[in-house]
Amino acid sequence: MLIHADFSKIAVIKPEDYCWIHSPHGEVKRVMFDRIGTEQARATSLVKFDKNSRFPAHQHPLGEEVLVLSGIFTENDTNDFPAGWYLRNPHNSHHQVSSKDGALIFVKLMQMSKNETQETRINTNDPANWTLIDRKVICPLFESEFEYTYLERLNPDQIFTNISDQGIEIFIVSGQLQQSNQIYPTGSWIRLPPKRHADFQVCERNTTLYVKTKHLLHAQQIWNIKND
Repeated sequence: MLIHADFSKIAVIKPEDYCWIHSPHGEVKRVMFDRIGTEQARATSLVKFDKNSRFPAHQHPLGEEVLVLSGIFTENDTNDFPAGWYLRNPHNSHHQVSSKDGALIFVKLMQMSKNETQETRINTNDPANWTLIDRKVICPLFESEFEYTYLERLNPDQIFTNISDQGIEIFIVSGQLQQSNQIYPTGSWIRLPPKRHADFQVCERNTTLYVKTKHLLHAQQIWNIKND
């Protein structure tokens, strides 16, 4: 399965474009933003857990990245992560996940290096995890040679601007962006290829963006190698 698999092209999905698809055994529903593969895939998705949902134990080759958007996401029946928690589970980690009251999570699969061996758990609701970097209000989440991931909080009349030689990916956690006559509400996903300039007007107070840079050129190179 290939969905937005060409990292040299712009890809955009707004909530009006969502197509919810059940997992093969119906445990969860997913909106697939990009995907290379079938069930074991390099993927970026929204995943919705209904009340009392359980997903069986499974392993994560090349890791899993999660941002909890709403509800409570539970690992191994013991660790509860409410909205605002950010998780990274490294290469070949395994767990069982569930949600008693329901949850919505933003998920990336098979997008980590085998060299990343440590779990990451960050409560982005904690003001101590936010800082001012180059006059931007930032919650750093992860940085390596081929990835820089963070949350950024902005207010109306501010401009979100970023240019990356290696691509940029944005998910609107809350608030709204505008570019020319295009409105991007909460839940919009935008992926810009290497050397494209991101330039968006912020429309709502406390707009929060999930941002990932430095990663797409590397991903394109890996994908090209797989197809040689």
